[in-house]
Amino acid sequence: MFNEMMRAEIWLQETLESDRTIEELAVVLGYSSSQIRRRFRQCFGFSPSGYRENLRLEKAARLLAYTPRSIRDVAGLCGYTNHSAFSRAFLRRYRQSPRDYRHARRASLQEVSQPGPTTAPEVCTLAPCTAVVTRCYVDPLKLEPPAAWARALWEETPPQGVPVDTPAIALLHDTASDCRLPKLDLGVLIDPERAGSLAMPPSLRLLALPATRSACLPLPEVRELEPALESLLAVTLPELGEHYSGDPIRLVADADRLELQLPLAT
Repeated sequence: MFNEMMRAEIWLQETLESDRTIEELAVVLGYSSSQIRRRFRQCFGFSPSGYRENLRLEKAARLLAYTPRSIRDVAGLCGYTNHSAFSRAFLRRYRQSPRDYRHARRASLQEVSQPGPTTAPEVCTLAPCTAVVTRCYVDPLKLEPPAAWARALWEETPPQGVPVDTPAIALLHDTASDCRLPKLDLGVLIDPERAGSLAMPPSLRLLALPATRSACLPLPEVRELEPALESLLAVTLPELGEHYSGDPIRLVADADRLELQLPLAT
C-alpha cells in the first residue's frame, strides 16, 4: 500500500499547478476516491487535498522569499486562480499575509551571518539528462553522504547495464525547515537508452530532467549544503542579479566531486 500512496504523493506534487482532481488520481491508481483519501491519510497524516494545498503554499513561500515575482504571479504559479483565496490560505498556513511574509523573510536573509562560499558559482545551462530515482521522506538538510544514495535504489550492486561508477543525484524539493512533509529523491544519472531495459520496481521511477539554467557550486561535502544554500540565496544570487526559481535543487556526485546545482529564474 505504501508504494501506491507514494505514487499518489508524487502525482500530487507533479500536478501542483493544474486543476486535476482526486477522482482522476483514483483512476490512475485503480482505486475509488474514498480509498485514496483514507489510505493517503493513513500513510501521511493528511488528506490528499490538504496535502496539495500545503505543497502549493510551501512553493509560494519559496517564491515570495527568493524571487521578485509579484504576489499575484506567485498565486497563479502555485495553482490559485483567485488572489483573495490565495491570501486567505497563506495567512492560515503562515500566520502572515504574503506581503508581510516576504518582508520578514527578506529581512531575516539580510541578517545571515554564515560566511559565503569561497568559490563563486558558475552560472550555466545544464544539459538535459535522465535519472532513475526513489522518493525518500527525510529532511533534505540531513542528507547522507553520496556513497549511500545509490544504495537507496539497489543495495550494493546496480543491475546489469548500469555502470558502478555512474554519477549519483539528489533532488531537493524543499528549502524551508517548516515543510509539512520533508522529501527528496535519490538516484543515479543514466543513459536514456539503457533506461528502457531496466526492470523498474514500484519504488523507482525514471525522470527526464530538462535543460536548466543554474548556479553551480562545488561542495567539499554534504554537511556544507546548508551554509552554502543560505549564503547563495541570501547574498550571492542577489549580488549577481539572479534569483532561485523554486524548482528542485540538484546535488550531483561524480567520482570525488560534489556539485550543488541551484535552478535560476528565467
